[in-house]
Amino acid sequence: MDTIQVDIVSAEGEIFSGPASMVFLPASEGDIGVAPRHAPLLTLLRAGEVRVRTPEGEEQSFYVGGGALEVQPRRVTVLADTAARAKDLDEAAAVAARQRAEETLAGQIDKVTHAQALAELQRAIAQIKMIQRLRNPKG
Repeated sequence: MDTIQVDIVSAEGEIFSGPASMVFLPASEGDIGVAPRHAPLLTLLRAGEVRVRTPEGEEQSFYVGGGALEVQPRRVTVLADTAARAKDLDEAAAVAARQRAEETLAGQIDKVTHAQALAELQRAIAQIKMIQRLRNPKG
């Protein structure tokens, strides 16, 4: 089976490195799938889930809080702003972050604070959706 090398890194360090038969990513303009021998690509990532399908057919999920993606025919490199393994996400913290962001957006704030609150809201919603999907994969 043909594979592609996947590396997911953030400022905190390497989150994943290994072969994959397919990778699904939250690109800035929409979700994409990358298979071995994919055409080269550079794009930004939005907050969301990266799914890595191993050569054995298992899927591993990771959260990225945005970043950059480089695709080469034999390598996928994710340079994430923040990243975590799906099992390490804290739903209560994500819900609290969403609530704080919504409260900030409801108040009178300047444009910079508004943009920061929107970004925080998007990251929190992405984490919550990912946690819920992993909890109920058929729902």
